[in-house]
Amino acid sequence: MADHTDPPAHVDGDDVEIRSGLDRIVAGSAKFFAWAIFLAFLVTVFEVISRYVFDAPTYWAHESTTFLIAAIFLVGGPIALARDKHIRVRIFYDSVSPRRRRLLDIVNSLIALVFFAGLAYAAWIMSWKATHNPNGEIHLEGTGTSWNPPTPALLKIMVLLCVTVMFAQTVMHLVKAVRRDAPGPADAAGEK
Repeated sequence: MADHTDPPAHVDGDDVEIRSGLDRIVAGSAKFFAWAIFLAFLVTVFEVISRYVFDAPTYWAHESTTFLIAAIFLVGGPIALARDKHIRVRIFYDSVSPRRRRLLDIVNSLIALVFFAGLAYAAWIMSWKATHNPNGEIHLEGTGTSWNPPTPALLKIMVLLCVTVMFAQTVMHLVKAVRRDAPGPADAAGEK
């Protein structure tokens, strides 16, 4: 294998390893999406006050909070992947040598790529149907309520975007794992 060593990965303020520029952008977006939770909270408080204090319930609050929370849930996947906080069976991963850990990272990335490719294909079909009528004209799917916002279409587009970002992140992680030099048996024992 080539004698190639990667520069040290960036570590943000939470001691989280950021492995690529895309990961840095995605992880940085978490601060923006955290405000969406606060906005959903404010809408809920407004609805409760309107309904129970003024006996004037809104027709938009429930759908707005549902959309905001669903959007936050969707972007959680790319953010977790960017911060390397996804689920991993640490008992196995931490108990193997760096060489085997590298192999596990490669295999995991390959399996994830197949999974994300399948999800992206399904999300593309779902997004197309939610944004176009049978004649091919643009028409955003609504909720079907009296307010009828196009949030189902927007969420389906977000699914496609998030899965596409996760696919790109995984490609970058795979390239990094393949390029990463695993120490030989002598290096792993501390010998040169």
